[in-house]
This record gives sequence, structure tokens and C-alpha cells, in this order.
Amino acid sequence: MTAGPSELIDARIAALTDWRGEVLAQIRRLILEADPAVEEEWKWDKPVWSRSGIICTGEVYKKVVKTTFAKGAAVADPAHLFNSSLEGNTRRAIDFPEGAEINQEAFKELIRAAITLNLSRPAKTHTKGEVR
Repeated sequence: MTAGPSELIDARIAALTDWRGEVLAQIRRLILEADPAVEEEWKWDKPVWSRSGIICTGEVYKKVVKTTFAKGAAVADPAHLFNSSLEGNTRRAIDFPEGAEINQEAFKELIRAAITLNLSRPAKTHTKGEVR
């Protein structure tokens, strides 16, 4: 039997025996607290959280745990959490280095804002052969 996305995320967190596993687990917990309808996926060999489209990914590097928001450039960030990938037109990210305090309420609001954006956009569907 193949492991599902949640089990793969569990395994990734368990394999990180330092601060990075704790941070990834905290990010995951906050995302699911922000909206229990969020779906966990496993794409590109990393955790992905979605609701009516991708919300964000959880990437682990040597010096940071990065949360990349797929449509972050279109999401209001009043607490100025985005601190990485600021130059692009679409994505925005938050790098969490060792010892960083996560502003939990602001992070959950960012998740909710990304979900609201996803829900406000009609699903991209088109029939075969249709020109767009």
C-alpha cells in the first residue's frame, strides 16, 4: 500500500530530527487550524496544502523552512510576513530560520486570505479544442 499525502508529510517531519521538523510541524498545524477543510497533498517531493487550488508548499532547506504561497503576490500581507521571493509577479514566500518566532495569528490570517482568493476565482475548465 502506498502512503498517502498526510503520511508522507508525517514521515518528512519525523525524518527532520532538528529544529526544522518542529517548524514544519508548527506550520502544518497552523494551516490546518486556519481552515480544517484544507487538503494535504504531496507534490514535487514536498508537502502542499490546497483548497480550491494550491495555498502553499512547505520546503525544507539547511538554514530555513520555507512556505511558498502559490498566489502570494495577490494576497494582502498586513503583518509583512512575506520575506522571500518578493520580486516575482505571482509567488511570495516566508523563510523561517532557526529560532524564528512565528506570528501565529498573522500566519493563519495569511492562509485564510489565500483560501479566500482561491475560492473567489472560478475553476479553470475548458473543453477540448476550445481556444482561449
